[in-house]
Amino acid sequence: MSLNEVTSSERIHIGFFGLRNAGKSSLVNAVTGQELSLVSDFAGTTTDPVKKAMELLPLGPVVIVDTPGIDDEGELGEMRVKRTRQALSYVNIAILVTDREKPSPLENELIALFKERNIPYIIAHNKADLLEETPDCPDNEIYVSAKDKKNIYELKEMIGRLSKDCTEEKVIASDLLEKGETTVLVIPIDAAAPKGRLILPQQQTIRDILEKGGLVTVCRDTELKQALSSLSEKPKIVITDSQAFGRVSRDTPEDILLTSFSILFARYKGDLEEAVRGAARLKDLKDGDKVLISEGCTHHRQCGDIGTVKLPKWVREYTGKNIEFSFTSGGEFPDNPSEYALVIHCGGCMLNEREMKSRISRCKAAGVPVTNYGIAIAELHGILKRSLSPFPDIMKILD
Repeated sequence: MSLNEVTSSERIHIGFFGLRNAGKSSLVNAVTGQELSLVSDFAGTTTDPVKKAMELLPLGPVVIVDTPGIDDEGELGEMRVKRTRQALSYVNIAILVTDREKPSPLENELIALFKERNIPYIIAHNKADLLEETPDCPDNEIYVSAKDKKNIYELKEMIGRLSKDCTEEKVIASDLLEKGETTVLVIPIDAAAPKGRLILPQQQTIRDILEKGGLVTVCRDTELKQALSSLSEKPKIVITDSQAFGRVSRDTPEDILLTSFSILFARYKGDLEEAVRGAARLKDLKDGDKVLISEGCTHHRQCGDIGTVKLPKWVREYTGKNIEFSFTSGGEFPDNPSEYALVIHCGGCMLNEREMKSRISRCKAAGVPVTNYGIAIAELHGILKRSLSPFPDIMKILD
């Protein structure tokens, strides 16, 4: 896999923030060497965060995020500022672009938010071409010029050094098996399955296991029994799409580990322990409670959609209660989810780890239990304990 084929959710996200007309977009274009953002002398040219997945040397695969000015005004301006603040939930590194020597109150507010959210940041003093000489500054500050490209290389080197603190080698499933052991992946092919391809969690899991030297057998839920009987050696683990959990559990012998892609991704980029605790709260739901079902991506919803159709049906059947459901997708997620009795989130394959954990943190801060699709479905089908068998430390929560 080349660096440019790395999925956006696995790339370091670098956000450029600041006031209108500070030169954010010009600096983005200078750093990337592309006309990525529109540039104008008119304040407020950038009206929504502009994202671009690219390879940026010496860092490698990144997502560059150019945000609207934090000082935008009017009704539309307030919406743009809100989008800028939302970007803080997913950026790994922040660049504050300023054309003044000392930060303004709004810029200081941004710096405080960077610190509060533990986002490594750099202050880039732009328009250095207008200065006769550039003064000395702290290690996380630099004078640059988007116009004559002064210190652009040095800025990229600073970003590169910060990026080393943002990368952590993590695995999805390969730590659960030894080299040469077999994993069976169960992938239903129904109306909601994309034509001609596997979805991202399935692709990433296969790649992770192959890199360990593991063997992978892939089948539909309808062929699982046949697949298991055709293997000369018993597989170490069966990993299934969550919506097939019930049938797959029945068809998988008890001496084979069983889990789901959603459970693996809760561990990979979320909080598995918190999600298990959240699923345990399903039994406590009461008539009139509101439950938020949230997806990190946007897609055309099919008949029988897992999030909007199947999950609400299963929850109502499990609880026997009249539950009210709300739905969000893509970048939508409440800053304060306190109106909900429970949040059920997708596995977050299209979100980076920082945004996924930011959403979980918002729920925890509001005192709202949060779980994900696969863990909720396992609980709803009475197989949560078995689906956590690969993770004995987490199973203790259910005892």
